[in-house]
Amino acid sequence: MTEKQTPDVIDVLTADHRDVTALIGEIWTIRDPMIRRDLADTAISELVRHAVAEEMYVYPAMRKHLPDGDHAVEHDVEEHQELEQAMKDLEGLEVSGPEFDKTLRRLETMLADHIQDEESEQFPELRRRIPHDELVELAHKVERAKKLAPTRPHPGAPNNELFHKIAGPGVGLVDRLKDMISQRATS
Repeated sequence: MTEKQTPDVIDVLTADHRDVTALIGEIWTIRDPMIRRDLADTAISELVRHAVAEEMYVYPAMRKHLPDGDHAVEHDVEEHQELEQAMKDLEGLEVSGPEFDKTLRRLETMLADHIQDEESEQFPELRRRIPHDELVELAHKVERAKKLAPTRPHPGAPNNELFHKIAGPGVGLVDRLKDMISQRATS
């Protein structure tokens, strides 16, 4: 592969955005409660893993390379906390109840705003300011982090690199065990 063909961290994160957006879109078209629950659980799991990987590797790069990096990261962390709370709320709701659709819509709206910020402002800046080989290395780190990351929202936990690197793999292991025991869909 040439340098331009090698997927970088922006490609990985953008693909995640498309996948989760498609999953949420699919939930709206399905009436079967069990399938809706599986799709919602999968979307939640994917979003949590994505957010943790961003907080571990992308946010430190943003702080280092973007002129307003600290401000951008603080804004994104706040959005991640709001998204996590919405996911936690959704996780606990009965799929056939009216609150489920309302909470799913809230999550979808917040996510669309977050994606818009990242893809229109932050991602292009990262591509301009970070060499391609570093962006490719970040992609590998993000992919590895997603494999070990928690699969369930933990809105009370810190949203920072150090916490995720130290406690994240253990929390992720516990989440994956719970998922296996409860047969919760995560992918």
